[in-house]
Amino acid sequence: MPKKRTYWLVLTAVAVAVCSALYHGVLEPETWEVTSTRLPAAFDGLRITLLTDLHGKAYGPDYRDLLEAVAAQQPDLIAISGDLADERTDRTTLPPLLTGLTNIAPTYFVTGNHEWVRDDTEDLLKEFAALGVTVLRNDYVLLERDGQTIALAGADDPNAYRDMDTPADLLTRIRAEVPGDPYVALLYHRNNSLSLWSTLQPDLVLAGHGHGGVIRLPLVGGLLGVDRQLFPKDCEGLYTTGRTTLAVSRGLGGVRLFNRPHLPTIVLKRAQP
Repeated sequence: MPKKRTYWLVLTAVAVAVCSALYHGVLEPETWEVTSTRLPAAFDGLRITLLTDLHGKAYGPDYRDLLEAVAAQQPDLIAISGDLADERTDRTTLPPLLTGLTNIAPTYFVTGNHEWVRDDTEDLLKEFAALGVTVLRNDYVLLERDGQTIALAGADDPNAYRDMDTPADLLTRIRAEVPGDPYVALLYHRNNSLSLWSTLQPDLVLAGHGHGGVIRLPLVGGLLGVDRQLFPKDCEGLYTTGRTTLAVSRGLGGVRLFNRPHLPTIVLKRAQP
């Protein structure tokens, strides 16, 4: 290859890498409204800030920049839908982040596929709980306002144990135990799950995993997905099937090209029947 051509190829590669790094370094908050006639009136305006796919990436000393960005969203609760830590993450770096989040708002967590690649998963989850995070392991809690309730549920990633409850088991249990067909918000890591929710019909699913496509192009969106598929589907934004809204964040860490770290806040709104 001629030297001149090699020079321009190298220069172009460096320019792309620098531009992407600068683009990637800017946190992008976003607000989404999700409307439902099934939402109890007391929860109208509830703000849920969604963190996903951090992969241990630090944002300033002790995650200060990320914590400031979360606080600015004024969440009523914080949902972490997996891959907070991957197999390369030093878990001793995480307590300042988790403590900081729980000081902002009640914080809930479900596992992603990468937490299950680690060899200390159970110890990691116990540590999260000890720091004040509610770890939802195929379980749910009831949130109450003015005598009205919604169910906040969380299902482990499929990379977990083979004999664990499924999302179908979890939703069946909620509907059996909570009177009146409650509004259900579900934390679940995987974004490629819209067909599952078309049958199970939770009201809201908070997800990540798709990274918005690890490579994105302006005006095009996701070009290459986490499973190396071209033009990945359902990897950023709001998607609806039946009464279910699937909210998918692009996430905060991992391999990314022209893909800003994403910090969406979902605002629940009650629609008139």
